[in-house]
Amino acid sequence: MAVTIDQFSALEIRIGTVASAERVPDSDKLLRLTVDFGEETHRQILSGIAEYIQPEDLVGRQFPFVTNLEPRVIRGHVSNGMLLAIGDDGIALMSPSRAVRPGAEVR
Repeated sequence: MAVTIDQFSALEIRIGTVASAERVPDSDKLLRLTVDFGEETHRQILSGIAEYIQPEDLVGRQFPFVTNLEPRVIRGHVSNGMLLAIGDDGIALMSPSRAVRPGAEVR
């Protein structure tokens, strides 16, 4: 499905620094991330990557997130964004080639 440039431009993709990460109880797939986007408070974001990545491997690292999605309740937890990942025979995560300011916009 093709999207217009206006549709794509509507996405807000920002770099976040993972402050904490833990497994969601009673879930094999979900991790609960606390992410710093340079805002007053950190955001909670749930991601279905627990089968592929250990929570401790994410802490302190920076990744791109879609930050203007409507909040979604997943297994009783509110998720305020989406981690972008590559799903090619498992999961690969994208990361800036150097540290950037939390909240930096992906262009």
